[in-house]
Order: sequence, then C-alpha cells, then structure tokens
Amino acid sequence: MRKLIAPAFVTLDGVMQAPGGPEEDTSSNFPYGGWVFPFWDDVLDKGTAENFGQPYDLLLGRKTYDIFAAYWPKVDVDPASPTYMPGAADIAVTFNKATKHVASRSKKELAWENSRWLGADAVAAVRELKKSDGPDLLTQGSSDFLQSLFAADLVDELRLIIFPITLGTGKKLFGSGTRAAAFKVRNTVTAPSGVIVANYERAGEVKQGSFEQVPEK
Repeated sequence: MRKLIAPAFVTLDGVMQAPGGPEEDTSSNFPYGGWVFPFWDDVLDKGTAENFGQPYDLLLGRKTYDIFAAYWPKVDVDPASPTYMPGAADIAVTFNKATKHVASRSKKELAWENSRWLGADAVAAVRELKKSDGPDLLTQGSSDFLQSLFAADLVDELRLIIFPITLGTGKKLFGSGTRAAAFKVRNTVTAPSGVIVANYERAGEVKQGSFEQVPEK
C-alpha cells in the first residue's frame, strides 16, 4: 500500500501560503509571499532534498498545479549553462519525471508531461491510488485539497518545516475539515535560524484521560 506524505513549509500560526516568492500565490491579497527566504540555509536544503530523494508521485490541487506547470518545466537543468542552479535543477528533474495526479473540478488541459486528472471525486481516486502499486504519494502546497485529504484520514505522514514567525493571515495547513488524529514524531532537526524540521507519522486515534484519575502518592 502506498503512503501519502504531506510536506509543508508552515509558520507558527499554521500558514502555508506562498512560501517561495511574492507572486507565487497572491489570492485574498496575501501580502507576505516569500517568507521562507530569510531563513534558508544548508539544514533546510538537506531537509527539502530528503523529501524528494525517493521515487514519488505528486498529488496537486489545480492552483498549485498551474503554478508549478508554469515554472518547473522552464528551470535550467543543464550543468554547463550559466543560469544552472543545482538545487532547483534537481527538483525540476524529479518533478518533471514524476506522475502528477491533479485534483480539479473539470478535466481542463493538463499540459505538463506525465499529468493525470483525478476525476470528479478526487478523494475517492486518491483512496484507490493508495491501494495500488507504485511509489509513495507526495503532496505539495494545495492547501484546499489537503483539507479534503485530512478529513478523509488519508494522510500517513507530515513532513513539516516550521518557521519561527506568525503571519496572521493566509491559507492554513489545517482547516475546519481536519479530523481528530494522533501522530508520533519520527525525527526532528533544528536549524541555526530556529527553523524546525519535524517528521510525524500517523499514530491511531486521539487518546484521552484526566488528571483527576491519577492516584495520589
């Protein structure tokens, strides 16, 4: 069975919108695009590279798909070129090669190579994908689509890069559709900038108790 892994850049107040640049996603007049840039270092390079170090298929909402399709196929992957950037080139190669499963209300043109429409019921399609043979399923961005995946309890792992800032506005990793669920920490790394790289695995249902039930010593 394939795992569904959700990596995300996220602020302390849960915002994940437009981490990469000012024009990445300006919906709802979001003013803080590019908020990860001042914190970037080798630790984050390594944490990001680990997400893409194994074979994977991508799960993308339509907006994120359109943003990625307009950018990643154009990234220079020729090491001899003066505009070549190794990190971006490595991601571009794997993104372009990966199968992209796209959640969209209608089957509009999906021009990026290896792209597939998930159909009218994207959540049901993802549930079947998880049962099939193939590489793990990796989300990127796609906050609205993620809410549906959380609500259906389809996410197996969270790979969060948590930045020590609050933004107060923007699309959130967890929204009103999030169900109660327990996770366990698999590993954490703290960068010199204060950014925390934390990987969580799904760990059953939420457990409850009461301090009133603890016997007195």
